[in-house]
Amino acid sequence: MTTAVLPSLSLAGKLARVERRKRLRAMALTLPLLVFLAVTFLVPLGALLIRAVENPEVADTLVHTGKALSGWDHKATPPDEAYKALVIDLNAIPETAQAGVLARRLNSEVSGARSLIMSTYRAKLDVRDLPAAEAKAKLLEVDARWGETPYWLAIAKNSSRWTPDYLLTSIDLKRDVDGSIVRVGKDEAAFSDILLRTFSISAVVTIVCILIGYPLAYWLSTLSERRANLMMILVLLPFWTSVLVRIAAWIVLLQTNGLVNRFLMFSGVTDSPVPLLFNRLGVVIAMVHILLPFMILPLYSVMKSVPPNFVRAAVSLGSAPLAAFFRIYVPQTYPGIAAGGLLVFITSIGYYVTPALLGGAGDQMLSYYVAQYTNVEVNWGMACALGSVLLVTTLALYAVYRKFGKAELSLG
Repeated sequence: MTTAVLPSLSLAGKLARVERRKRLRAMALTLPLLVFLAVTFLVPLGALLIRAVENPEVADTLVHTGKALSGWDHKATPPDEAYKALVIDLNAIPETAQAGVLARRLNSEVSGARSLIMSTYRAKLDVRDLPAAEAKAKLLEVDARWGETPYWLAIAKNSSRWTPDYLLTSIDLKRDVDGSIVRVGKDEAAFSDILLRTFSISAVVTIVCILIGYPLAYWLSTLSERRANLMMILVLLPFWTSVLVRIAAWIVLLQTNGLVNRFLMFSGVTDSPVPLLFNRLGVVIAMVHILLPFMILPLYSVMKSVPPNFVRAAVSLGSAPLAAFFRIYVPQTYPGIAAGGLLVFITSIGYYVTPALLGGAGDQMLSYYVAQYTNVEVNWGMACALGSVLLVTTLALYAVYRKFGKAELSLG
């Protein structure tokens, strides 16, 4: 009995060691990919989320001023020590460019703060040996605007290194003087409309791609393998052309004297050129052209797996061909519609170049303002906050897709 058990235990141990080595080998093979994903995706993503709540421009520069304002009630005049601390902090800034960053940051809070900061920085007041009251008087001599409360409120508000202000602003909220979260006024609210515009354009593009891509994918699925491969090359042809080249081609086609308007006037459809460029219609047309392959490919892969005998069987049992198609065939392609629609919609909400070149001022999507805050305003916190809104939206859509996808699988 003992001699029979020992060989079996030894064999089980050897099998376990072999399986362990296989798992370690598989992990070693995938480790470079995991490291690559961590470096190129997870690290920048983490930096984006951190920068959306980080506010270093004021906190790192006006250190002593922030401490002097820590006990301020935000209603009366700031204490005299805050005036002296402000001058000391400004004199400690080593470069004009760093002072410019501080000035731009405060100017985004209060108009006129940029010129105020830069004029005071260039004055180079020496108040180290002066009492706080005399330092305050000298500062007010340089610029009397330092006697106004809004500039000090902006400094006190941003004296903390971590702040939710960027994220709140990206959804049209703000903190008031007391720190309570309130909705901004109607004149200041902009990002809610921009986000709604981004979703509406993406939804229209997705619906149009489904309406065009579904019959095209169905036709491709009915062809022979040789013809389907040839047609698929034509479908994938836009992937081989630069996006800028395709947009430039659409500008040529859609302009007032372009080929499309000439054809419409020649055929008698219209007597004058139709505005197709620098508006919402031009943006949708170009985005549909670019994103249509992302809809066709998932649909085609699902349709090729649907047995054609099901529809023929329904027709043979007395169902009308059209009714059999919509009741038998279409429900089996829902996974392809969902996958293609999700792919097109998520790609659409991050579009920047196409609306910027083909759309007007009222057709710009959220990504345009991310680029605006990055390149023009040089406000990285606001740009990252808007990027975080896009990220959260994408993850939410994917979660909804996963939930309904699992529900369909369980019903199936």
